Amino acid sequence: MRALSVHADLIVFISRFWQTTCTAVRAGEEGFVIDSPVYPDELEALDGVLKQAGFPVSGLLATHADWDHLLGRIAFPEASLGCGESTARRLAAEPGQAQRELREFDEEHYVDDRPPLALGGIQALPVPGKLSLGPDERGHELELHPADGHTADGAAVYIPWLNVLVCGDYLSPVEIPWISPGGSVDAYLATLERLRELVERAETVVPGHGRPQTRTQARAILNEDIRYLDALGSEGADAALPDGRRTSAQRRIHIENVERVRRPSQLG
Repeated sequence: MRALSVHADLIVFISRFWQTTCTAVRAGEEGFVIDSPVYPDELEALDGVLKQAGFPVSGLLATHADWDHLLGRIAFPEASLGCGESTARRLAAEPGQAQRELREFDEEHYVDDRPPLALGGIQALPVPGKLSLGPDERGHELELHPADGHTADGAAVYIPWLNVLVCGDYLSPVEIPWISPGGSVDAYLATLERLRELVERAETVVPGHGRPQTRTQARAILNEDIRYLDALGSEGADAALPDGRRTSAQRRIHIENVERVRRPSQLG
């Protein structure tokens, strides 16, 4: 796992698996951890690294309900977990799904001795909405913006006093747009258009997978992703993958996207 100091008050951790990101942000004596790394040793290291850096953990946030973004509860089992209302609904509608997928991952990758993942007591947050962090008089409020399309749920987190956008599974430099169960091309495109305004406000964009991006880099990825999704709808399997994201793993995602667009009622 890599740790990148994006700002004195913001650290991005990048997991060895899928380059999944985890963002720690602080304001005064309070701090949030957004999403999570994947492997047990990475999760075990989080608490010590954050304590050494002077980052308090007042609570956890998840951008969406995919299992690889929910593992902060393993690192901080006593911390409250907040998520957008759509994510809370998805978790309630899919009890045990994240744990089953985590168990399948661990079995496939020979991971053992992982503590159980407990997802009770979720705090549903209004989206769009704002969430205070630190002393109120300092004006530290995180903005929560709708971000569905990859899945049926999701929220992007904009941190205005740091000019940082944490966008979940969008704008990745290493992963093409992935239409997962419950997601859709139309909803994904709508989210990209909402994110465009936030990208223009941001100095740094933290995707769900891959290194943090500058505004210019994120803008280029956003435009590439729109072109890909437009081509996916019109050309199907013949749609060109974005430059730099044409690995065998991304081609497998593309095949899944083609099938999902072709048969959304059966796959969604």
